[in-house]
Amino acid sequence: MFFRLLMESFRRQRRRKILAGIAILLGTTAVTAILALATTIGDRIQDELSVYGANIIVYPAAEQLDVKVGGVDVHPDSGDATIKESDLTKLRGIFWANNITAVSPELPVQLIGKTSDGKTIDAPAVGLWFRHSLSSGGGKALITGAPALHPLWKFATGSWPSEADATPTMAEVVIGAGLAAKSNLHVGDSITVNPKMDASQPLQLKISGVLTADGTTDNQLLLPLQAAQIIAGKPNAVKRVEVAARTKPEDAFARKDPSTLSDKQREIWYCRPYANSIAYQIREAIPNARAEQIRRIEQSQGTVLKRISGLMWLISAAAMLAAAFAVSAAMATAVLERQGEIGLMRSLGASKGSIALLFYTEASILALLTGALGYFAGSGIATWVGAKIFGSTATLSIGDILNPVLLPVIVTLALIVSIAGSTPAIRRALRIEPSMILRAGA
Repeated sequence: MFFRLLMESFRRQRRRKILAGIAILLGTTAVTAILALATTIGDRIQDELSVYGANIIVYPAAEQLDVKVGGVDVHPDSGDATIKESDLTKLRGIFWANNITAVSPELPVQLIGKTSDGKTIDAPAVGLWFRHSLSSGGGKALITGAPALHPLWKFATGSWPSEADATPTMAEVVIGAGLAAKSNLHVGDSITVNPKMDASQPLQLKISGVLTADGTTDNQLLLPLQAAQIIAGKPNAVKRVEVAARTKPEDAFARKDPSTLSDKQREIWYCRPYANSIAYQIREAIPNARAEQIRRIEQSQGTVLKRISGLMWLISAAAMLAAAFAVSAAMATAVLERQGEIGLMRSLGASKGSIALLFYTEASILALLTGALGYFAGSGIATWVGAKIFGSTATLSIGDILNPVLLPVIVTLALIVSIAGSTPAIRRALRIEPSMILRAGA
């Protein structure tokens, strides 16, 4: 009998059920879209900010050496302080190694040589990785270098050199657009340099591309790191390393000094992907090196996420509150129309609990169906909105469209809204005496 009454309710009150269902559907669709965006917006904002460079810088520890003489700080000349290139493989062995998305070591040199037409060139240059395989020997290698870290760098002509083809006597290089214009150099031209490592073996540098980048880079030559080490006479040396990593936005706990924390708190701090904790692990892994986060990028990301999160929670709460009011109104009308049915059931011996169970079951079935539909609709809207906002950085994959973790959350919210919206009307109906309802119906 219970199931028959349940089915008859949906058959005879289709219009009321559809209106209540639409209210829940709209609310859950909005909340799903907002939550789906909120779960990925951190990574997407970081992808957008990553085009502006690294968020962690690694440099020789000697550059931060403080010496006091007679109460006066004296910073010794650290021009020759370097980091071993071979130590960079240890980046793949830290706890948050998989969060590191790009690594670009640098070795600046002053390049003095002769062009193919006999002109002398004296220009700043920097040795870089272009397409380098960074691996600790056990895990998956990270293919990285300056192009991965600086996607905004573009070529006026030519392309990136082949790092793998570089030899002690020949290498391809990239020239900044500003330096190329001043020196009248083009793709295909060559520069001959006498390196410090072995002056008897000239190093021939062939220009493979003219690069348009920032003001500094536009007036430099970009060499394979191996070529810069040969020119400088510093094998296995790098001056600094730029690191891009996916991090958790900085908060008050991130700024704690780990040496002041208890063992339990320090472990929590260490195991969170803060830029500070990743930099701390890099310092542990690479001897005689310092690693610091670039706070400008981290603070920008944290500020943006904080403001967006507040707005998203406000919209979510408003959507669910509106859905609850709509369900409450629809259920109140439905209960009012069924007062005669309720009075008859009460007079025939039905308890208040069984009648309440009937109405709550109707509301729950409605919530399950429309909540699931709202989840699918909201996931699709979130994917479309993400693609419109973030452009090419948003990829349309099955994981983005359907986040299975959100399904039980959204269905539970739909149940809560439906039951909460139905409760006032059901309680009011059950307080009415059956004799009064039947007399009014007669």
